[in-house]
Amino acid sequence: MISTLRGVVLAVSGGGAVIEVGGVGYAVAVTAQHALGLRPGAEVLVHTALVVREDELSLYGFASRDELEVFDLLRGVTGVGPKSALGVLSAMTPAQAAVAVAAEDDAAFRKVSGIGPKTAKLIVVSLAGKLLGYAAPDQSPRSRVGGAVRAEAIAALASLGFAERRAEEAVDEAVAEQPEAPVPTIVRLALASLGPAGVR
Repeated sequence: MISTLRGVVLAVSGGGAVIEVGGVGYAVAVTAQHALGLRPGAEVLVHTALVVREDELSLYGFASRDELEVFDLLRGVTGVGPKSALGVLSAMTPAQAAVAVAAEDDAAFRKVSGIGPKTAKLIVVSLAGKLLGYAAPDQSPRSRVGGAVRAEAIAALASLGFAERRAEEAVDEAVAEQPEAPVPTIVRLALASLGPAGVR
């Protein structure tokens, strides 16, 4: 099993590179973003997956271990081959893939060439709970949704004439009390703590 390659880049194309290691040139399929960062003559380390088929041996290379691991997880989904898995990682980072799965956003995967609606839904279902470790804290669906709720609630209070700072404090208290609550509930709780509309 070839898990990494360290060598000199001989050539780069849109979807691959040739890396020379010990006098042998290895053709490695890479994401479009990875290819952009490779320069002929530069020494690189790539994390690789060797895909063995009856009539073909293919190497897929990645800039990080996270990308390789997500690639392997994607390949474990029925209907997702190595090329489609590589396509996903060309379209999104491991963190973005984790957020899409956690948010059940199969539309994000349908944008990838070769992945239809059925397979996209299967990716979301099959990888549920398996990509959480790849999502950055500020990219988690809860953080994104919570931030949107907070912003909308503050804007609603500001439209009622409350000072922004007071609105922020009241909303933060309401969110702390009921972190999963929708905007109307947060606004109602915040108004209760702010007191009569005339007292600002």
